[in-house]
Amino acid sequence: MANELASILVPIGVVGAVIAALCAIVAGVAIMRGAAGLAGGAVGLWIPSAMLSSTASFASQWTPLLVSGVVLAAMLVIGAVVRAIVSAGEPARQTARTARAEALAKTPESQPAPRASTAPSTGSQPALAR
Repeated sequence: MANELASILVPIGVVGAVIAALCAIVAGVAIMRGAAGLAGGAVGLWIPSAMLSSTASFASQWTPLLVSGVVLAAMLVIGAVVRAIVSAGEPARQTARTARAEALAKTPESQPAPRASTAPSTGSQPALAR
């Protein structure tokens, strides 16, 4: 009986761990990009997936649950570190943007030719004007 139960619960736990790992990767990428709502949603989906991976623990298989937890922790740390590195270069990029905007503001703009504002006459009278 216990062997039959393990044959059902372990695959369910592995599927839960895979889904939890995918959610953790999405959360890490969202943190890298600064999308807090997406990161929160991914972690929110990670929680039931991790609970699903815990079903393998009833068959004394703790690996799926441990994998899902380790992947989430790793991706949160990696996402935060990459975000900090990207944010460190922001002042230099802002200075370059400002210099580019000032250079564009100093160049004279060419004025496009004025467009004709009157519509050409077709020679017929509209039906409602009679």
